[in-house]
Amino acid sequence: METGKTDAAAGELKPQSCSSMVTIKVKFGGRSIPISVMPDSTIKDLKSLLQPLTNVLPRGQKLIFKGRVLVDAMTVRESGVTNGANVMLIATQGLHQGDGPILNKAQIRPVRTGNVDELLKMKEDVKVEKNHVERWKITGVIALADRNLKAIPDDVWTCGSLARVLEISNNSVQDVPTKIGSLESLQKLFLNANAISDESIDWEGLKSLKYLTVLSVSQNNLTTLPSSLGALTCLRQLHIAHNKLTSLPTEIGFLSQLEVLKANNNRLSNIPSCIGKCSSLIEVDLSSNLLSAIPDAVGNLRNLKALHLGNNGLKHLPPTLFKMCLQLSTLDLHNTEITVDTLRQFEGWEAFDDRRRLKHQKQLDFRVVGSAEFDEGADKN
Repeated sequence: METGKTDAAAGELKPQSCSSMVTIKVKFGGRSIPISVMPDSTIKDLKSLLQPLTNVLPRGQKLIFKGRVLVDAMTVRESGVTNGANVMLIATQGLHQGDGPILNKAQIRPVRTGNVDELLKMKEDVKVEKNHVERWKITGVIALADRNLKAIPDDVWTCGSLARVLEISNNSVQDVPTKIGSLESLQKLFLNANAISDESIDWEGLKSLKYLTVLSVSQNNLTTLPSSLGALTCLRQLHIAHNKLTSLPTEIGFLSQLEVLKANNNRLSNIPSCIGKCSSLIEVDLSSNLLSAIPDAVGNLRNLKALHLGNNGLKHLPPTLFKMCLQLSTLDLHNTEITVDTLRQFEGWEAFDDRRRLKHQKQLDFRVVGSAEFDEGADKN
């Protein structure tokens, strides 16, 4: 018998011939998910195919057919599931990757409080006053968060090289034009929670910001980052969380001064190995993505203190992680497939565990929270 290859994105197990494929419908979260497998595929294989389609980890899936819970070791044929059958999926709470299980989204009705027309008029009346512009030039700080802006005001560009910080988060700005490059001395740029997409941000303009140390574009609609990101070699913090990113550019390896990378809550399925060249990284948050592995090069991050990997489909970690990352004291593995028994076999585990316990003890001393047990999310068995 010839074995097939898994194509999780398409939701089917591809053999040499598809003539004997079994197509079933999996009922989950108000959805009906069609999926095709070979009769000799196991239920565990079926769960692996459902993982990227539902965001539920295989060990968090319970498949029910005709009132029976299907056992992982059984084949589709042995379970009695035939072509056109309906199978119910029940997810265990918490055992998911990404932002959580993919469900049918209910229509949200707006909550109305007070006179809506008056509220809208108040927002429309928000304008940039002339004395604010003078203040911007004196302080170098352009503060325009929560101003109901749909575009960056032209007055911003008059600040030129005097601007050091541009804070324009929580607006409805869709266009970041080439003019952004005229703020040539800008050190911190905050564009969180706007309506920025791949097409609406001019990365060539950002490329001119040679002194930029903080770039924050979280909570937008970005699906890709350009290679020109690598030109921002002074970056110390990069916040790209809560977007729709599917990958990171290899040029991220040029950011040798980067200390904080927040890329959680995206759709990342892999991390480029060149991240190991970001030798200054102290904190990395890759939680709530679609990762099944992280590159061994992460073991090269000698300054790494905190690594957040929760809510991914991870089954393995780089074998040199504890041996090489001698400052690592926080490792978040909530809702992954990695067990504590696996971690204990890694070289350097004991030293890591000592650092972790010491950190928790310090937290206890300050009445925060702590535990003597490894509680960062790895299974206890």
